[in-house]
Amino acid sequence: MSDMEINKVLSQMRTMAAELQPQAQTPPPAAGETNFADVMGNAVSSVSDTQATANQLVTDFQSGATDASVAEVMVAMQKASLSFQAMTEVRNKLVEAYQQIMNMPI
Repeated sequence: MSDMEINKVLSQMRTMAAELQPQAQTPPPAAGETNFADVMGNAVSSVSDTQATANQLVTDFQSGATDASVAEVMVAMQKASLSFQAMTEVRNKLVEAYQQIMNMPI
């Protein structure tokens, strides 16, 4: 995955996380101020929610509890898979950046 694609996925994850958060929970950060832990936590929660939704759709489809088509189930599973792969790539890039910083001479 290229850096451009990772940045695009990150921005999509941030957008999805912002949509999922209640508006009154925390005040918006000042310009240029971002809480990294919150961003990553929201991204992980979003991926987890996507996977849980896809798994529930599969279970409902198998039991006949939903009118979803096979295509809808497969699309949900692919979304969950792609979001997990994107999160893994972001994590790998973060670990790589951390290792580069730690190897810098002082």
